[in-house]
Amino acid sequence: MAQAEALWRALTSIDVSDPHLYQEDSWRPLFARLRRDDPIHYCESSPFGPYWSVTRYDDIFTVELDHDNYSSSSELGGIQVADQPKGQERASFIRMDPPGHTVQRRTVAPIVAPSNLANLEALIRKRTADVLDSLPRGETFDWVERVSVDLTNMMLATLFDFPWEDRQKLTWWSDVAIANVESPDAVVHSEDERLAELTQMGAYFRKLWDARASAPPTFDLISMLAHSPATQNLPPNVFIGTLGLLIVGGNDTTRNSMSGGLMALVENPDQFELVRSRRELIPNLVSEIIRYQTPVLHMRRTARNDVELAGHKIAKGDKVVMWYISGNRDEEKIERADEFLVDRVKPRQHLSFGAGIHRCVGDRLAEQQLRILWEEILQRDLRFEIMGAPQRLYSNFIRGIRALPVRIIS
Repeated sequence: MAQAEALWRALTSIDVSDPHLYQEDSWRPLFARLRRDDPIHYCESSPFGPYWSVTRYDDIFTVELDHDNYSSSSELGGIQVADQPKGQERASFIRMDPPGHTVQRRTVAPIVAPSNLANLEALIRKRTADVLDSLPRGETFDWVERVSVDLTNMMLATLFDFPWEDRQKLTWWSDVAIANVESPDAVVHSEDERLAELTQMGAYFRKLWDARASAPPTFDLISMLAHSPATQNLPPNVFIGTLGLLIVGGNDTTRNSMSGGLMALVENPDQFELVRSRRELIPNLVSEIIRYQTPVLHMRRTARNDVELAGHKIAKGDKVVMWYISGNRDEEKIERADEFLVDRVKPRQHLSFGAGIHRCVGDRLAEQQLRILWEEILQRDLRFEIMGAPQRLYSNFIRGIRALPVRIIS
């Protein structure tokens, strides 16, 4: 009895919101335990207050699709286990419920429509080829800086029609937006400092916005937002929040999947050889990379009402955190879920893009960029060696890789 009670106390004390778990890449056993023994887990005490963890695939889907009971609203706390600081809330359509979410999302959706993705194909391929051909052979370099960051900020600059010479600002602002200010190596160290940097971002974009608002519409994100009745008069905090969302959304998923994908293939050489011999598996490879890396660790909702979830009574106002990183490892839903397998029968069965009305609007563009990267790598028959441990981001929201030393060996 005493042993059982001790085990239960150990279970109830689990706090998977600790950013160290993801910086140290030590999260797997805790989520395996929760999925097995307490899949709807209540953490009574954490630095972010009490919260529920939803750790199984099907339960995450239930929450994702029920926006009547589970809110993304910035006013109720937003989309992270950590609340936005009072008075510094930065709403955007990902932090909204219908109908506001719907009309704002619809404004930017054409930029990632299939017809435009087809138009972007040749440009993405040319840039990817140029980046790969510029990499040193036989010496160590940082894959994140030379490949992942470079390719993603070029894509973002294109989507915004952003001044090319300043495109590194987009990477900086993305890093500012998602930084955990408690980390010693964070790019900002307080919420006030973050707000100051993002206010500067807003001022930069305001000049571009005003110029495009006074000109005929063009096919870029700034012009789309500036000319749409749903977004042309955004309040300052929503203006900053919306631009921050588009920058982070267009950057972090792709950037960290590019880095995590290389790591997964080097660590699983049999899978690398399989995709070399069967190029038709590249689309599968892309989906498996996105599942395996899970670049967004969680999304949070707030209960609008008293509601029951898998036999647990959730109270109105409770934080409900969907751990995508755990759902993507749910052995009951995904066969051999802890393994990296490029020939899965259902490769797109993952939660990394979310689901329902909040599914990532740029998911197909992210897949396109990754597909082209691996097509061009395999076309060149490049082989890699990882030369040191990755430097991981201190965060419980983004599963980020800040640096990855590699060497091309052929």
